[in-house]
Order: sequence, then C-alpha cells, then structure tokens
Amino acid sequence: MAKHLSRIHGTEEDKVNCPFYFKIGACRHSDRCSRHHHKPAFSPTILIKHVYRHPVRLAELQAAANAGEAVVDKEQAMEDFLCFYEDMYMELSKFGMLDALHVCDNLGDHMIGHVYCKFRDEEEASDALQKMNGRYYDGRKMEVEFSPVTDFREARCRDFDEGSCSRGGFCNFLHVKPLPVCLIRSLEDDAEADRRRSEDGRRDRDRDDRKARKREKRKRREERDERKRSRRSRRSRSSSRTRSRSNSVSDRD
Repeated sequence: MAKHLSRIHGTEEDKVNCPFYFKIGACRHSDRCSRHHHKPAFSPTILIKHVYRHPVRLAELQAAANAGEAVVDKEQAMEDFLCFYEDMYMELSKFGMLDALHVCDNLGDHMIGHVYCKFRDEEEASDALQKMNGRYYDGRKMEVEFSPVTDFREARCRDFDEGSCSRGGFCNFLHVKPLPVCLIRSLEDDAEADRRRSEDGRRDRDRDDRKARKREKRKRREERDERKRSRRSRRSRSSSRTRSRSNSVSDRD
C-alpha cells in the first residue's frame, strides 16, 4: 500500500493531492481545488507571486481604460523584461548561488507574473524568503513562499519550448520566458564577482574586529596592571609610613 501511494503521489491517479500544484506550485482552482495543496515547510525553490508585470495584461488594462485596442510594443516589452530579470537575478543572488530563475509567460490568473527561483541550498532559499517577503518592487508588495517545484522539466510546457503550444498563455504548464544565453552568463559572472567582493569585505571586517578586540583586551590588561602597580605603590607607602612612625616612637623612648 505504501509503495502504491508513493508511486501515484502527485499524479492524476492521486485523488488526494493536486498534481498541478505538486508539479507547478500553482493551481487554477486555487483554494477551491478538491485536492490537497501540500505547501512545503522547506524547499530550495521559492515562488514570488505575480511580481512581473506582463506586457499583454498591461496593454489590456490600458485598452480597457481608453476604450481602445490592446497593443504591445514588443521591443519595449523585451527591454523591460530584461531589466526586470537582471534586477531579480542580482538581488536574489545575494543570498546564494542560483540553480534556476524562471519568469512565467503564462496569462492565467493563477500563474501570471510568477517568478521561480531555485537555490543550491535550502538555507539560502529560506534566507531569501525571509528577507524578500513583504518587500516592495516597482510599487508592488512581494508575496514569497516555498514552492514544491524542484524539477522544472516536469513543470515546463514542452510544446511551448518547441514553439507549438496550442493553449497559448492560458496553458496550465509553465511557459518560461526565453532569455539570451549571453545575458545569463554575464549575470552569473557579475553575481560571482559581487559574492567575492562581499566575502572579501566580510573578511576585512572580521580582521578589523579581531584587531579591535585585541586592542581592547590589551587596553584592559594594561589598565589591570596599572591598578595592580597603584595598589602595590599605596601599600608600599603605607608600610613606609608605619615603619617611620614606629621608629619615631622608639627614638622617643
């Protein structure tokens, strides 16, 4: 029985756990889903929900406000996306090395604007979640949670990657916005350089702290020695005065 449950966990045969939430970390039924959404307590992957402003949705909102047609400037949209991706990558890489950073190109309400970030280590992901959750980006408060997605091969839409997804932006599998390989390599190099500078700075601060502690310790030792010398000097003077008085008394006798 245990082997059977383990085999079907997160699949369509599993009548208890939602397979879409298990694979993608999102479900179009949300809290109304008849199956359980098991939210992990720890994961190397975090999900920043709805943080990317999708140009299609922005164009639709603008068209609705102006009673016009939704038009997307593709060149401007790509430039905005690359700036957004660079901001996210450099900020998240402060917490550790990234295995993957994916931005959703989906248009469904349950996935639009999602950003998935997978770290090398769960502790780094936890640090990122604690620091990023509740912060603001581009005037929007970020909602960050752990994601059950650790293998994006199961989450991604293969048809979209091949340029042939018939469902378009409303597909329930992850449509990852494509990126130039040269940009990813450049960001990796920049992040590594930042980490090295941060480590060098931390080592310099640690060295300065050790020097400061040594100076403070030396100062306390010198002050302690000075107090000892002062006490010995007072005792010596007191002893001398006592002997002097004794000699005076003896001479009078």
